[in-house]
Amino acid sequence: MRRDNEFWDVVASGGPLPAAAETLGFELVSANPDEGTVEVAFNAEDRFLNPAGAVQGGFLAAMLDDTLGPALVSTLERGQFAPTADLHVQFLRPARPGRLTGRGRIVRRGKSIAFLSGELSDETGNVVAVATATAVVQNGAPGKP
Repeated sequence: MRRDNEFWDVVASGGPLPAAAETLGFELVSANPDEGTVEVAFNAEDRFLNPAGAVQGGFLAAMLDDTLGPALVSTLERGQFAPTADLHVQFLRPARPGRLTGRGRIVRRGKSIAFLSGELSDETGNVVAVATATAVVQNGAPGKP
């Protein structure tokens, strides 16, 4: 598969990352567009904690969205983008500050719809959250007709 789209441009140049990914401490570990898989890492900071001392679920959901999305985005043609239409997250155990690793994959891809799944693990390998998502493959710049 060609590695010729905006995603790979950012990878080759070393940035800049989207602001949300930057906030989450996003790091691309590996991507295999032929298999539709990706591994990423995040830095869960103390400022992400809820009053109980665990990473707040919204941050985990955002990390999962930034895990599943690149699995698909790495396969797109130049000029395409794929907003998430649906994201379903299940929280399995509390996540603590530190490095969290996300693994995402394309489950099935049609012409304009893709089904994605993935998981987020802590530094000891425990899965803290899982997600499934539906994304819509579109042509043109995001937010423009």
